[in-house]
Amino acid sequence: MSDAPWTTCGVSHAVWDALARVELIALDVDGTLTDGRVVYVGDQELQRFCVRDGQGLAWLRGVGVRFAWITGRGSKPTERRAAELGVSAFRPRSGPKDEVLAEVQAELGVLPANTVAMGDDLPDLALARRAACFVAPADARVEVREAADWVTHERGGDGAVRALCELVLRARGDWDAILRRYDG
Repeated sequence: MSDAPWTTCGVSHAVWDALARVELIALDVDGTLTDGRVVYVGDQELQRFCVRDGQGLAWLRGVGVRFAWITGRGSKPTERRAAELGVSAFRPRSGPKDEVLAEVQAELGVLPANTVAMGDDLPDLALARRAACFVAPADARVEVREAADWVTHERGGDGAVRALCELVLRARGDWDAILRRYDG
């Protein structure tokens, strides 16, 4: 058995390399950062975000990785969460996601070779065209999982983004420093 870190993490060498050089992570929201449910209480919309995903995003932001949230919907709860987490580019009610990602990449000066994308449904496949690596949550549509370079063990809205964040931190060589912060 190989001692290569990408092998022990269950990804290919190409995926590991893409994660190591990432500058921008483009994320779908509904079904990726949330469980995909939309709940209305009167005129208010409720959304549930995973705090572990948020912690992972904060760690990556701390090492200079930026984020784009590209969603076909839009809501006040999503806008608020994006602001709380310091998302560099929030694009609600987006058109074709590859075109929106191209605009974000130009705005931020990031190449597709330095972009990782994650999504769970058919419209998210367009993100893969503008990314070096495409990731899917465990409960993504079968077509999306088949197109993904890596599929997390976690479901959307339940730690899938955190799994990606931890893998990026490992590939970049930053994971041990994160662990040391919390080592009592």
